[in-house]
Formats: sequence, structure tokens, C-alpha cells
Amino acid sequence: MRTLVFLLSALFAAQGASAQQQRSRLLVISVDGLDWRYLAEADRLGLKIPSIRRLMKEGRTASGVIGEVPTVTWPSHTTMLTGVPPREHGIMGNRRPKEEGGEYYWETALIKTPVLWSELRKAGLKTAAITWPVTVTEEIDYNLPEFFRRRNGGGMDTHSVVEKATPGLAERITRMFPSFPQEWMNDRTRTLACRYMLRELQPDFLALHLVDLDAEAHDNGPFSKQANAVLEYTDELIGSILAELPEQYAVALVSDHGFERVDKVVHLRVLMKRDRVDAEIYPMGGIAAAADERGEAWLSRQPAAGRKIPQEEVKRFAPELLKYRAVFESAPHVWFGGGSEGDAETKPREPGTHGHWPTRYRAVFILWGPGIPAAGAGEMRMTDFAQEFRRVLGL
Repeated sequence: MRTLVFLLSALFAAQGASAQQQRSRLLVISVDGLDWRYLAEADRLGLKIPSIRRLMKEGRTASGVIGEVPTVTWPSHTTMLTGVPPREHGIMGNRRPKEEGGEYYWETALIKTPVLWSELRKAGLKTAAITWPVTVTEEIDYNLPEFFRRRNGGGMDTHSVVEKATPGLAERITRMFPSFPQEWMNDRTRTLACRYMLRELQPDFLALHLVDLDAEAHDNGPFSKQANAVLEYTDELIGSILAELPEQYAVALVSDHGFERVDKVVHLRVLMKRDRVDAEIYPMGGIAAAADERGEAWLSRQPAAGRKIPQEEVKRFAPELLKYRAVFESAPHVWFGGGSEGDAETKPREPGTHGHWPTRYRAVFILWGPGIPAAGAGEMRMTDFAQEFRRVLGL
């Protein structure tokens, strides 16, 4: 009997040691607006991205990630860390509704479901974040939250970020990197902060949000020479991080949404007046909903309207839209505007946009590091990310 007890104890101890060996610290790098096509079609685009190519070759790479409604930055980043869609976690846009004041969703306390920051804190693990959305909180041990009063492309005024940051953290980063406290916190200084944390703090979980690609794709369109150039620079920054990555760190390279070029904004209500159509149509940017049979029939004849979204997809991604008779996504390079007077077609404010129906494009997920074999992961959902992170962290 004693022998059996000894053997069982030894077995359990070995299993525990094995689990400990498999546990890694985790660095999550989110490249805002990194559409999967940048990677899948890197050769055709002529992209020089050796660091990302290395992660793809040596890690586990999803063949695209389907997001959730709405496919915009703050809801998507919150989905990554909760494992549930925005309609559940409550971060339904970058900014709060007008009836709630219209301010940004700054505070983690606004999230309505359990979030990874809290789970890691309860497990006794150290956490860090660099301009990750919805992170004004004391739950994160080393925090440079996404908070700003002014923007310059992908840059945020450093003074505002530091105001909400972990006390003394910016000063400690500056002692290592004297150029850190420049006016705008951009991807260069975000990377300096990441390198400092990896060298000096080595948190169990570090989430880095790189923003400059998204800003460039808005200004010049996705896959433009300008956006491609910023992605190549982003790859250089990722390379500088990998060169200093401590042992026992895994890396997840992710993105929050794809990107679509928009050449024209079509104002459906203006067209309805022209056609003298009496129907209920609701334009919503990347989609338009018809409340009645006349509206569905009219929308189905419009060149600006693309695919009629099947009911099972509506139920999966946006069940609140089931109250409408039909939902259409816009045709390629079209955005539905809300104007009711003037021209039926106008130029977009920005040639690049997102917020389209989730199946319109794909985001990115690559997991790389100790014990992670090179393999394809098939197509994923963004709601899968949180469990992938938990698995790496040994939770």
C-alpha cells in the first residue's frame, strides 16, 4: 500500500512539474488594423516583414480570424480578453452612447463580464499593458493605459497617458530610454516601453497595442504603399522586441479587425426619395436593414447593396437585428451613409475603414514560443483568444 501511495505521489508530482514546464509568460502584440490579407498575400504585395514571417513559419498560425459585431478597435480588444462578443461584455464601440455622455470607454470597470486582468490578479500573476483599450484601472500592475486628450494619427499625447499610468513607470522607462517622453506616444515609444518591461519587470502577461498601421490605413487605404510601409516599420519594431525577448516567453501576434477600401458613400434615403419608395430602410455604415417587404425588394435591386446576410449569420453575430426583415452588407468599396438630402453619392471622409460585417474580412492570430509547434490552426473566432491566452499562462 505504501508503495502504491508513493508511486501515485510521484506521478502527481511529475504531472505538476510537467504543467509548470509548459506554462509560459505571454506577450500579446496587437497590430491594430492588421488584415489577414497582409500576411496571406505578403509576396504579392511585396512586403518586407521578416519578423512576422518568422512567427508564421515557426508558430501556430490561424488562416484568418472572424471578429464580432462591431468590428472596431475597443470592442474587439475587449473580446480578446473576455472571450465573449461585445453585446455581452458591453463595450459596444470606441465611444459610449450619447445618452451616456459620448465619452470613450476608458475604464475597465465598464466591462460587464469577467476579464483576463482580474483573473490573472486573483491567480497571483503580474500583468502589464501598453495603450491597450479599456485599461484605466488599478488591476494592472504596470500600466500605460490607452487614454488621451489629443491624437496625432496613431499617436496619443504622452502627458495624458502618463497621467493615468502606474505612478513612476514613465520615469523609469525614461531612465533607460531618454527619448521616451516625446510629445506623442506612437509605436516607437510603445515599443521602448515594451522593451523596458521585458528587461526589468518581466510580467507574466504583457499586452502591447500598436496603432500606427490602423491610422495609416484610414488615411490612405489598406494595402496602399503608405500602409505597407508602416507595416514594414511595425515589423522592424517587432523584430527589436523579439531580439530581447527573455526565455519562457510566448508571443501572440494578433489584430482586432480587417480593413476595407471605401471609394464612395451611398446615401440610401436620398435614393429612396428619388425612386419615391415608401419603406423603412436603416443605413448603418457597413450594413443596411429593411424593416418591411418593400424595403427588402428595393434594397435587393440597388448596386450599392451587396450580399443579403442569411438569417443564421444575423442570429450568430447580431441577434438584435433579427427584428428587421432583411439585412444587407454593402457592395465592395461602398459605405452606407445616413444623409437624406443632397447628393446620393459622396466621397468618404477616409479611404479606409472597418466596422463591416465580420465575415467581410479576417483578422490575425499567431502563437509562437516554447513548446508551441509550427502548425496551421485553421480559421478562428476572436472569442477563442482568451482561452488560448489562458492555456499558455497555465490557468
